[in-house]
Amino acid sequence: MPHDAPHGHAHPHDHNHAHGPDHLHSHIAARDDAEALRVLADQFVEGFRAAKDKVAYLRLAGVPLALPDGRGGPSLKLVDVRLTTEWQVGTASPSFGSRDLSWLPFPGSMVAERANMAFVYVSLDETRSLDLREFLRAHPAAREADGR
Repeated sequence: MPHDAPHGHAHPHDHNHAHGPDHLHSHIAARDDAEALRVLADQFVEGFRAAKDKVAYLRLAGVPLALPDGRGGPSLKLVDVRLTTEWQVGTASPSFGSRDLSWLPFPGSMVAERANMAFVYVSLDETRSLDLREFLRAHPAAREADGR
């Protein structure tokens, strides 16, 4: 249940709390944003996997095929799209009063697959990876699709 209580420590669960005399906020919006970003990323990955022309898909999505160097050098060119799959098989969190983690393995039905994507850019001087979630956070079309 949400409540307002001025105190100086963070909580991992959702509720309103004071950060000063005139500032209240809720952590619920951050969780909603993270969930919306996860859904967008999942849909992007599915679309990329299904696309017959991967470069056309990236162009339509607004993924830059080159990035500025930032130091005045030649631009970095997109050379790879890295797609990794992970399965969350459990969860771990700090234990109260101990240096040991509280670890909870998931039963088989709760094991969740996650796909992650990164765009890999190169130049003669550097290699840079742009995570799909970073791209979606910064991309105006992604924010508009989510109503933000």
